[in-house]
Amino acid sequence: MPERSNLWFEENFEFEQGRTLKIKIDHLIEQYDSPYQRIEVYQTLPFGKMLVLDGVIMCTEWDEHSYHEMIVHVPMFTHPSPERVLVIGGGDGGTVREVLKHPTVKEVRLCEIDEQVVRLSKKHIPQTASALEDRRVQIVNEDGAKYVREHKNSFDIIIVDSSDPIGPAEVLFSEEFYASMKESLTEGGIATTQSESFFYHSDIVERLTGYAKKLFPVPGYYFTVVPTYPSGIIGFTFCSKKYHPLDDFREERVVPVQGSLKYYNPGIHRASFALPSFIKNRVNLPII
Repeated sequence: MPERSNLWFEENFEFEQGRTLKIKIDHLIEQYDSPYQRIEVYQTLPFGKMLVLDGVIMCTEWDEHSYHEMIVHVPMFTHPSPERVLVIGGGDGGTVREVLKHPTVKEVRLCEIDEQVVRLSKKHIPQTASALEDRRVQIVNEDGAKYVREHKNSFDIIIVDSSDPIGPAEVLFSEEFYASMKESLTEGGIATTQSESFFYHSDIVERLTGYAKKLFPVPGYYFTVVPTYPSGIIGFTFCSKKYHPLDDFREERVVPVQGSLKYYNPGIHRASFALPSFIKNRVNLPII
């Protein structure tokens, strides 16, 4: 067994492309092989606890807020009164935590195919998972694509907090799934989906934003900064049936919750849709 100072975690998702991320760890807290994937929770030296699925970092305590706040509050503060919210994936609970900061929310469905991700997150990462005990939250362990198909005209907001497009999450990156989301949203509903890095995965970004342009009246793409994700940047495809993320955004609604937020603010909301020229020209979206 090597000395603790020599223990490193190396992410494998980008390894074949000649790039990787190494994080010094103190120890492995728990490892569990579910029917879907290998789940690991580490205690890292620089970033606190870290959740890993099949060798890919899902979140760390140090920077999870910049992901969870942005995937949630951009659509939630664009919609005037979101009441029923569906979160697909997101078994760590961070997305649900942020959704519940909105006083209009009456019900949150967390559709996480792997119940063991929820169990281990509750056990080891209460920073993200504690909100899963809220009475407004219902957890269903089902396939997200199937669940959306079976619930038409049901949700004001759909947030797809998925892992990368490999394994059980691959179906969530298909045009069929985006069409199902549209049918599952209520009138004026909004969906946002985890859509990778425009630096490393521009083909995926172009494909997903293409679905949004084809299917939704108000398509868009915005991004956030997460140091422990590939390239340090991750984006989201914005799919709205009615409301515009800039024209319909009212920043006074942010004031009551701003004190609980570490990353998101009205300026970041607007700026996140401003894309570098190389990806802006490629996706050719109408927002900014």
